[in-house]
Amino acid sequence: MAPAKQHDGQPGDLGLRLISAAILIPFGLYVVWTGGALLALACAVFAALMAFEWMRMTASPSLKTFVWLALLPFVPAMFGEPVWAVWGLLGCALVASMIHPLSAKRGAEAFGLLYVAGMPLALFLLREGPWDGAAMALIFMGIVWGSDSSAYFSGRGFGGPALHPDSPSKTWSGALGAVIFSALCGLLAARITGGAPIAWIAMGALISIIAQFGDLFESSTKRRYGIKDASGLVPGHGGLMDRVDGLGLVCVVAVLAFLFAPSVTAILGLAA
Repeated sequence: MAPAKQHDGQPGDLGLRLISAAILIPFGLYVVWTGGALLALACAVFAALMAFEWMRMTASPSLKTFVWLALLPFVPAMFGEPVWAVWGLLGCALVASMIHPLSAKRGAEAFGLLYVAGMPLALFLLREGPWDGAAMALIFMGIVWGSDSSAYFSGRGFGGPALHPDSPSKTWSGALGAVIFSALCGLLAARITGGAPIAWIAMGALISIIAQFGDLFESSTKRRYGIKDASGLVPGHGGLMDRVDGLGLVCVVAVLAFLFAPSVTAILGLAA
C-alpha cells in the first residue's frame, strides 16, 4: 500500500488547525490548571478516544474491551491514588495482550494500551507530582505547542530536505526552527520560575526534540498500518493521537526523569 499523504504542513489545513487550537488549548489549560479529579476525568476521556483510534488503526477485534481497559487506570487517579493508577495501567496492558485472539498480535496490543493510556496518565502524573506540578505542566505544554507551531511555519518558510521518509512534509529546517524557538521559550520560563537560565534553555530544546520524536514515531506507526489519520476527531490534525503524540512523550520522559533525579526540579525553580 502506498503511503498516505498526511495533514502535517498542508497549507489548506491552517484555518482548521487554528480553529481546533482555539478550542483545545483553552480546555487543556483549564483542566491542567484545575488538576485533581477533573484532570483525571479529562485524561480518561482522551485515553478512551485514543484507544478507539488505535483499534481503528490496527483493525483489532477487541475494540470495546480495549477502550474500557484504557479507562480503568484513571479510576484510582480520580481518587488521588497515582501509584495505583500506574499499577492499573500495567495490569490493563497485560489483560489487553491476553484477549487478542492472535498470539502474534498480543505484544502490539499491550504496547497500544500503554501508548494510548500512558500518555494522558503521564500528563496527570506530571501535574500531580511532588513538585510545582501546575507550573511545570503548563510551561511544558506551552513549549510543546510553541515547538509544533514554529516547526510548521519555519518548515513552510524555509523548506529543504525531509526530516524522515515517513513524514515528507516535516523538514530539517522546521525541526531546527522548533528547537531554537523552544530554547528561547525556555529562557522565558527561567524568568517566570526563577530557575537557572542555562538549564531552562537546554530543557526547552530537549522538550522540542522529544516532542518531535514522538510525532515522528506516531507518523511512522500510522504509515506502517497504511492509515492517513488516526481519526477525524480534530479537524486539521486528524485524530487525538495526531495532536498529543509529542506532548504525551514529553510527559512520560519528564515524569521518569524527575522521579529519578528530583534535584532537577530545584534547578528549574519548580521544586515543591
